[in-house]
Amino acid sequence: MRLTGVSPESGGTGLTVQTALANPSTRPGLSLPGRVTVTADAGDVSVHHVRLGLVAQAEPDDPEAPRRLMQYHSAQVAEGFVLRAGRTRSIPFAFPLPWETPVTTFGGVPLLSLETALRTEVAVAPLLDQGAMVPLFVHPLPTQRHVLSALDELGFTMRQAGLVAARLPGVEQTLPVHQRLGFWVAPLYAGPITELEVIFVANSAELEVILWCDRRLSLAGITHTSISRFRVWHVDADQRDWVSTVDGWLRHTINRHAAAAAHADWSATISESAHVSRPPDRPVPPGFGLGGTAGGAGVGGGGSGGDGT
Repeated sequence: MRLTGVSPESGGTGLTVQTALANPSTRPGLSLPGRVTVTADAGDVSVHHVRLGLVAQAEPDDPEAPRRLMQYHSAQVAEGFVLRAGRTRSIPFAFPLPWETPVTTFGGVPLLSLETALRTEVAVAPLLDQGAMVPLFVHPLPTQRHVLSALDELGFTMRQAGLVAARLPGVEQTLPVHQRLGFWVAPLYAGPITELEVIFVANSAELEVILWCDRRLSLAGITHTSISRFRVWHVDADQRDWVSTVDGWLRHTINRHAAAAAHADWSATISESAHVSRPPDRPVPPGFGLGGTAGGAGVGGGGSGGDGT
């Protein structure tokens, strides 16, 4: 599939800019091949540079503030040149995608309203043409795909996906944004927690998975939040038992969450695996943990499968 974004003559720059991608489907860490075609319309145009940038709607760290269109990564693909009237210049590129590029599609399905695009910036002093944007379809890395598939198998349902324009304290990031995926908690985990957010931070060697748990009792006005972090290597990702790994992460996270809220009588520690091969004997009522309700250790078992911090 080939996608093209065209910016007609705009802002008095005297240029028409066309950006074409051979394939808009990609994933973090890859180079995105394409071509920018710049045409001078009525007269000679002095171009200072041509840059490409990744843009998306992002939420500020303040949840009360509105979302805004933000460019979170860019790279220059051409230096200054003069384009004569009526002439065209074609600029091939291989735009490198950061390893932290937000994922926008999983299993061929868009992640809710999360979108990102490639924007072409052509600088003509004192003007800037930023009209050509091409949508991208960013698929997950294998490690990210395995984590998302395991959550789905464990019974979690994605409810929201978005970008936050902020850095995470203590986490090594190259981008000024991070992606948050919110899930409806699976029934077997619903006693100790009511909300789960997953954050991916990847680099060329590993994936860091941050699990953000929350337990809210609105009538009692009680809320507890806890965060656990795990790391896995990209190498040999297909050889791992991912359901067992993610289940171990969740049990570790929920146990830590329960320990942090030990003064509240509605928290409890998980003593057995929360993933079973059949539904629990009875629903887990609010105010009770998962121990003794799952009907056995099931197929999850195992340890954390990663370095919890």
